[in-house]
Amino acid sequence: MTDTSKLVIAIDGPAASGKSTVARKVAAELGIVFVNSGAMYRGFTWWVLENEIDPVNSLLVVELLEKTIFTCGEENRVGTLTIDGRPMGNDEFHAETVNQNVSAIAAIPEVRERLVSEQRKYAEVSGVVMEGRDIGTVVFPDTPHKFYIDASPEVREQRRRAQGIVDKIAERDKKDSSRKASPLTVADDAVVIDSSHLSADEVVAKVLTHVGG
Repeated sequence: MTDTSKLVIAIDGPAASGKSTVARKVAAELGIVFVNSGAMYRGFTWWVLENEIDPVNSLLVVELLEKTIFTCGEENRVGTLTIDGRPMGNDEFHAETVNQNVSAIAAIPEVRERLVSEQRKYAEVSGVVMEGRDIGTVVFPDTPHKFYIDASPEVREQRRRAQGIVDKIAERDKKDSSRKASPLTVADDAVVIDSSHLSADEVVAKVLTHVGG
């Protein structure tokens, strides 16, 4: 059995590929902390909008970033985020305005640099399963446990609709893959798993087999 105290598992993939569900289940199986890195970008996007700043005005966004205090913690082995003393939750993470603007915020290099630094702090205190779009390529490039979860655009749009979320998958993919700061790419040594026709538990089993859990 793998020692989980310093274990870092990176799970990347496009929107609605199933990576969040898989990462959460893998973390639960191994008894380590699950972190959704996208929640950090969503939380800060909400904070930008709450402060009535235009997300495309990168100068004002960075000014806000520089005076914003992020507190990353965990509760019941799930990563938590507080911004300037306000706990972030589903209402903030999944607001429609956040869906529409998070890609613009995530494309700002200073935002990514700051949040990547915050994300790495989790691994200093615990084993972690972190999911996102640049975990294996940027946040934890040295971990041997890298996975890229994918699915067809049709399946991913269907999953979003089932969640009651309106999300333009093709547009999100283009933005995430073409941005200059940490674009969505597959790490050279990542294990690629197509989840289009697999259940979440089947994907989890594949990940655990590779990890040795």
